[in-house]
Amino acid sequence: MKKDQVIKYPLATEKAIRLMDRENKLLFVVDLKSKKEEIKQAVEKLFDVKVDKVNTFLNVDGKKRAYVKLNEANPAIDIMTKLGLM
Repeated sequence: MKKDQVIKYPLATEKAIRLMDRENKLLFVVDLKSKKEEIKQAVEKLFDVKVDKVNTFLNVDGKKRAYVKLNEANPAIDIMTKLGLM
């Protein structure tokens, strides 16, 4: 799967902002067929950061979301600012 097909778009909900501040995590909607390792590689390549962990889940709308925990050397707020979401 191509890197640009793995991540569809970032989410900036209240919960996502809280996770970003407290746990240095970003929240993305991703392709249903994408695997955790693919998501990790895509985020690392797109934003030039180090990813510590990826957790995924399917929401009630049938969309797959990924919680991406960034390394402490890479503040999540910097990524959100680059994307224009902060």
